[in-house]
Amino acid sequence: MATTLAPVPARALHDLEIRPGTLRHLGPNWYAAVMGTAIVAGAGAALPLRVPGLAAVCTAVWALSAILLAALLTARALHWHRHGDQARRHLLDPAVAPFYGCLPMALLAVGGGALSTGSPLIGRTAAIAVDAALWTVGTAGGLLVAAAVPYLMITRHRVEPGSASPVWLLPVVAPMVSAALGPALIAHLPAGQCQEAMLLGCYAMFGLSLLGTLVMLPLIWQRLVQHGPLPIALTPALFLVLGPLGQSTTAVSQLADTAPGVVGAPYAAAMGAFAVLYGVPVMGFALLWLALAAAFVVRAARRGLPFAMTWWAFTFPVGTCVTATAGLAHHTGLAAFGWLATALYAALVAAWAVAAARTAQGLLNGSLLTGPR
Repeated sequence: MATTLAPVPARALHDLEIRPGTLRHLGPNWYAAVMGTAIVAGAGAALPLRVPGLAAVCTAVWALSAILLAALLTARALHWHRHGDQARRHLLDPAVAPFYGCLPMALLAVGGGALSTGSPLIGRTAAIAVDAALWTVGTAGGLLVAAAVPYLMITRHRVEPGSASPVWLLPVVAPMVSAALGPALIAHLPAGQCQEAMLLGCYAMFGLSLLGTLVMLPLIWQRLVQHGPLPIALTPALFLVLGPLGQSTTAVSQLADTAPGVVGAPYAAAMGAFAVLYGVPVMGFALLWLALAAAFVVRAARRGLPFAMTWWAFTFPVGTCVTATAGLAHHTGLAAFGWLATALYAALVAAWAVAAARTAQGLLNGSLLTGPR
């Protein structure tokens, strides 16, 4: 998997240098490819079942995600430098601005993968440093986006009735990714106040993101019921709803694992119970939404669903459900959750392979870098 797409970033950047006009249409949604690649590595490391050779493959996929991140950060910096007018227009476009939530999540996903799967490649010390740096920058960016994009939606964007979209969830989900990946760094902080502050800070971001999601979900459901299915090309975005559901379940599981020794025994025990009492019902709803979203995608496919970058919505949200069910398997001891995590991971790998291959093809022939039609 790693060797197939590794040359793509360099080739893509070379083409961008030759044809700088195409860089104008490289939006923040492209960070979804980094997220979707990194989660293949992170979810594979979280599986309760050990598969021979999987660890090495996950390390290679994480390395690919790091290369993609570096390439996109460079390309987006060039985009802001050469096409600042278009970049500012993106911020004022209610259909594009929410995708700025993908940048901090891409940083967080690659950082978390450095610690969970990248250590054999770069060493434990370097992995901790990379994770700490990307988590810090990603968390700061995620909190900024979670406040700034809703502010722009209220004060500057012209949101038409019935235009609510699952894409609106992207800015508020970023702090949940920080809450899910932050616990891995707690053991590397000084004991006492630093560790407790980190743990409770992650819980605060869990609450921030969860309540923000609960505000958005009714708007999305109302849009679907009152105005019908999403436009065909946007249909894969329905999978984005799985993101906050799976990531929040992952967060409470990771926080419960870290709590003993960081907070007092009553609170640590309560966090362990909450991981199950919260996670099981939420994953039940996630499976319901997965069935609905899959049915809508089948409907759209029958009507000629074209490939677009929205297909990356099939990856990261499903990956969060893999880590969520793997966490529930650990906390409940139920083998059923382990098998569910494995099945979801198989679907994730298949979706990633298709999205990655089609993206590579679109980059090489230039079709994904043209202006909107």
